[in-house]
Amino acid sequence: MSGKSLSEQEGLNSVPNAAARISTEATITRDPAEVRVGSAAGTGEEKAMSLVESKDLTKTYQAGEVEVKALKGISFAIEPASFVSFVGPSGSGKTTLLNLVGCLDKPTSGQLRVVGTDVATLGRAEGATFRGRNIGFVFQDFNLIPVLTVFENIEYPLLMVECCGARERRERVETLLEAVGMADQKKKFPSQISGGQKQRVAVARALVADPKLVLADEPTANLDHETAFMVINLMKSLKKERKTTFVFSTHDPKIVGEAEIVYTLEDGLVTNLEDRRAGHA
Repeated sequence: MSGKSLSEQEGLNSVPNAAARISTEATITRDPAEVRVGSAAGTGEEKAMSLVESKDLTKTYQAGEVEVKALKGISFAIEPASFVSFVGPSGSGKTTLLNLVGCLDKPTSGQLRVVGTDVATLGRAEGATFRGRNIGFVFQDFNLIPVLTVFENIEYPLLMVECCGARERRERVETLLEAVGMADQKKKFPSQISGGQKQRVAVARALVADPKLVLADEPTANLDHETAFMVINLMKSLKKERKTTFVFSTHDPKIVGEAEIVYTLEDGLVTNLEDRRAGHA
């Protein structure tokens, strides 16, 4: 089984000017080895700083009568304000890993803490609430809600987590519209804007609840070369300004070239770690 897309679908009950329904679901793939993402192993400081920490993480799927070992015992840690990329062929475990970190699936065994929470113990409702408050997602296919305007699409996560009133929601959305260069497009619907603009809206939506972590599954796959670089640079600047951690699952050499830390996955195993932070300082 090669789990692939992180796709959105879960619950839109009352949103201004729309009657729509969405749910957030995902299927996934594989990984392991003992690895540290963005920190020196074994220090007390690392423990305190880790935004995501995994120990001996495994994931096994049942495909009929066959067991597919998607993750095979990965250990790693990701620091705040990191720009991390997981690369590898299809079926290597990239999307599986993102789905586990994003609370869209549960590990078979091992430990996984995200923003200090043991996410493997969360129920479905608890996981959805935790996800909404702590994690943003950027999807390959944008996953904007067709019946909502640009403004309303960005506002949507705030309505779901009920974290603030109308005035604060408007201020947050307008701030991000300016940041991603879409303020003059806020009344348009997704069908009225380009692919690059849609992905900019998706990035703004991922950041509107001020998450500590953004997971991006092949975010540039459907963009042309120039637009892809624009989106990558946008995410880099927002990472620097907001101290947000971005974790990518990608085949795109443009993202790999900009990442500070790159993990290579093959057949559910981490086969290489490249730390480039000195060169990106």
